Amino acid sequence: MNNRFDLSSDVAVVIGATGVLGGALASGLAEHGAKVAVLGRNRERGEARVAMITAAGGIAAFIPCDVSDRASLKGAHEAVIAQLGAPTVLVNAAGGNDPKVTVVGAKKIEDIQVADWLANYDLNLVGGCLLPCQEFGPGMAARGGGSIINIASVSAHIPLSRVVSYASAKAAVLSLSQFLAREWATTGVRVNTLTPGFFPAEQNRRLLFNEDGSPTDRARQILGHTPMARFGKDEELIGACVFLASRQASGFVTGSDIRVDGGFLSQTI
Repeated sequence: MNNRFDLSSDVAVVIGATGVLGGALASGLAEHGAKVAVLGRNRERGEARVAMITAAGGIAAFIPCDVSDRASLKGAHEAVIAQLGAPTVLVNAAGGNDPKVTVVGAKKIEDIQVADWLANYDLNLVGGCLLPCQEFGPGMAARGGGSIINIASVSAHIPLSRVVSYASAKAAVLSLSQFLAREWATTGVRVNTLTPGFFPAEQNRRLLFNEDGSPTDRARQILGHTPMARFGKDEELIGACVFLASRQASGFVTGSDIRVDGGFLSQTI
C-alpha cells in the first residue's frame, strides 16, 4: 500500500522547534520519517528536542540560528545540507507576542512605541517568515520543489483584543504566504499556512492560567468562543503539518490555510 504520508525521503527544517508547538511539529515530522533540522537560538532546548527525536528512532540535528539575521540563516542552511541533506520542507514556527505591544489595562493603542511595534513585526513577519522563505525557497525551487508551511494565528483572521501588533503581523504572514504560493507555483514549491487555535504554550500560559492552575478570565472567554470548549493539544497540529509537508498527500495544495482551532473561527454568537 502506498503511504502518502511517508516523509522518509524528506529533509525538514523547523524554525522555532525549540518552542512547544514548533518542537511538537519537529517530532511529528520525524515520526513520519523525515530527517529534521531543529533550528533556534536556545541550544539546551534544541538539543533536548533532538534527543527526544533520536530516542524515538528518528534522525535530527540541532543547528543554532537567529532568524532575524540573514547571514545566520545562510549558515544554518549550509549546515542543514552538510549534516542532513538538501531541505525539502520548511516550517516557520518562530514568533510570539511582545508584552510591550499588548494593549491591556491602562495601556492604549496610542501608548505603543513605534520601535516596539516594528520589533514585534520583525519577529513574526520578517524573521518569522520572510527571511527564511527568501533563504530556503529558491534552493527548493532549483531542486524541483518543496513545501513551506508558515504558522499563522486565529488572530490573523479576526483581530483579537490586546494583541494588535501580533494579529496584524500574522495577517501579513497570511498575505505573504499567498503571494509566495503564486510566485513559486510552477517551480514545485508549495506555500501554505497552518492556523492554530489556542494551544497552551510558554508565551501565553500566564494569560490563560492563574498561579493555582485555574483558568483566567481571558481563558474562559476563549473557551466560551471555542465550540469544542477546550484548548488544543500539541500533537493535534501534527496531522495537518504532515499533510502539507507530503507532496503525495497535498501536491495540488498551495496558497491554502489549514485551521486547527476547535471551531474558534466558526463561532459568532
